[in-house]
Order: sequence, then C-alpha cells, then structure tokens
Amino acid sequence: MCARYSHFRAFDPDPDAPDQICDMPGCMNAAGYRAPRSPKALNQYYWFCLNHIKIYNKNWDYYRGMSPAQIEAHLRSATVWDKPSWKLGHLGGASLFDKENMHDPFDIFADTPKYHKKFNKEKQQHYAPPPNLREPLDTLGLSWPVSLDELRKRYTALARQHHPDTNGGDPVSEEHFKVISSAYALLRDHLRNLPSS
Repeated sequence: MCARYSHFRAFDPDPDAPDQICDMPGCMNAAGYRAPRSPKALNQYYWFCLNHIKIYNKNWDYYRGMSPAQIEAHLRSATVWDKPSWKLGHLGGASLFDKENMHDPFDIFADTPKYHKKFNKEKQQHYAPPPNLREPLDTLGLSWPVSLDELRKRYTALARQHHPDTNGGDPVSEEHFKVISSAYALLRDHLRNLPSS
C-alpha cells in the first residue's frame, strides 16, 4: 500500500483564506483566493472565488495610471530591490577601482598614501619609546627610534651651543648643558644595552 501525500496544486484555495464569501458584488461562492487591492496597498486584499480571481488577475495592471518615466524609474529601482545604486564604474562618486578604496591585506598596492599612513602609524606604535626615554628625547629634540651615531651628533651640536665656556660662564647655559648631558647619558646607556639585531 502506498502512502498518499497531499500536494498543493496551483488552483487550490489559500489555506489561510478567511471564512467568507467572494468580494465580487452579487457572488455567493466561498472566497479562497486573495488579490491586492491596489499597487499602493499590496498588503491589503480582496478575497475572491476561483472564477472572479481569474477575471481580476486578467484585468490587473500594476502600472495603470503611471507615466512611461514613472514606469522606467520603478523598474530600475525594483531591479536592485529598491536599494541605492551607482552607475557601473562608480562607487558613490569615486572610482570603483580607486586604490584608496580597496582592502589590500597582501599589500599589493603598497605605494598608496593610505598604506604609507597606516604603515607609519604601525611603525610608530611598534617603535614607541620606553616611557623613561621620552623626556630625554624631547630634551635633545630627537625622535624614536634613534641610533647611537645620531645621538652623538645631536649631543655634540647642542653641547657646543650651550657649553658654559662658549657662553661666558652664563648660569642658565650651564644649567641647560647639565640637562642635555644627563639626557645624553641616559639615552647612550640605553642604546648600548640594547641587544644587537
């Protein structure tokens, strides 16, 4: 014995149809088929019998009353599910293939300004100076990372400028020279103790 399966056929009444008669005036048949009331009210329905739904569907014209321009605009909008879109080759006014707008995880477009900005930011974060060296670097006007050679050149230039002998024993210059020498010593010791790469 074979099991019977109930299949929904094309002309079967809607299982969710209300228990009412056809909305066509004068018809007393059971209403089992729904139809939208108008293009502007697609979620509001008439309920018809099979004969009257066929007539209603045959005469239904979604675009009735629209101008050709309105029909064209609706068709274009419906093609992209009523979402905003741009002309092919444009991305909101910018070029679709503008390197600035591309996600580039493999750095194929490494010559872009955005890449350099990102790289420099990462480099600065990676090479941020230790907290105890920030003030000595500011004192000497150096940025991190700095080499021992750069440090020596900068110190020599500042020492000549602020040495008390150069400034006739000026106490302000002498004090400034002490601060520069202290900053230099701290940075030099730190650089000498770094592991060689």
